[in-house]
Parts: sequence; C-alpha cells; structure tokens
Amino acid sequence: MANSNLPRRIIKETQRLLSEPAPGISASPSEDNMRYFNVMILGPTQSPYEGKMKYISYCGLLRVFKLELFLPEEYPMAALSLSVLHLCFSLFMGQVRFLTKIYHPNIDKLGRICLDILKDKWSPAYRSGPIQALLSAPNPDDPLSENIAKHWKTNEAEAVETAKEWTLLYASGA
Repeated sequence: MANSNLPRRIIKETQRLLSEPAPGISASPSEDNMRYFNVMILGPTQSPYEGKMKYISYCGLLRVFKLELFLPEEYPMAALSLSVLHLCFSLFMGQVRFLTKIYHPNIDKLGRICLDILKDKWSPAYRSGPIQALLSAPNPDDPLSENIAKHWKTNEAEAVETAKEWTLLYASGA
C-alpha cells in the first residue's frame, strides 16, 4: 500500500480497515487506484436486507451487498453529492453506490444513496453507521425512488416482502 500521492489519513484508515475489519463488512482498495474500494456488507439483522434470510437459514447462506467507494481529492473535509457516504465501519467518507440491485426508497436504480448525513451534515468526526441505519429504517418521506417510496407508504408489508425477495435474488450468497 505504498502510494506517496495519498494523504496520510487515507493510508492510515486503509491500514486500520484491513487490520481491524468491522463485523459484516469487507472492503479492499483497488491495486490500480488506492482511492477506489470494493466493499461488501451484510444487511442489518431484523431488516428486509438481513444478511441471513429466515427462509434460507437452514442452508446457512448469507446475502452480501456489493458497493463501490471512491475517496475524492477533497476527502475528508468536503461534503459531497448525494452519493457521499461515511460507511458503517466508521472510517471513510467518499462517493459510494450500491452495485447490488436493492429495493429501497432511498437508493435509486443506479445505486446512489439519499441520506441527509451524506449531504450537508457531514463532519470528519462523525463516527456512526448511517448505511446500516438506512437499511434498518428506510425513509419513504425523503426518497430517491418515488415508485418504491409510494409502495412503502401505501403497503409497507408488501414493500418489505419485495425488498426481501430482491435481497434473495440479487444479493450474492456467501
């Protein structure tokens, strides 16, 4: 991980990420670009995106969501676009999107994320897990996907079942 063009904070946080991985999260920098990370997360328990689906738990399959994270030149000081995320492992703030298709009112079909802390409330000192919170409690009142938000508002139980089905279909088994 020798890249003298990177800020010390990125190098330090990448080393920390690799030496102290958070439960349910895997992230690795690209060999070609140390600002680009391949990320895999398990959905939070008791959510439609739960890592271990109840009806497949007998075979022990875990459902993994793939994301990509890019740390821009402004990292860690600038608040960025809708795609800005301080990931649930509390280390990075950058541009992120879901690569795995997901049925969620705050994530659009391109995988971009809508969460206010990712827009204008960012601080480098922020140390919690907004992506896990977002998956645990979708907010149809601040949507990126209007159709999914409408479904969530009009028939939440059916929308949750659809989210579970998409998780089973699109999140890879590990």
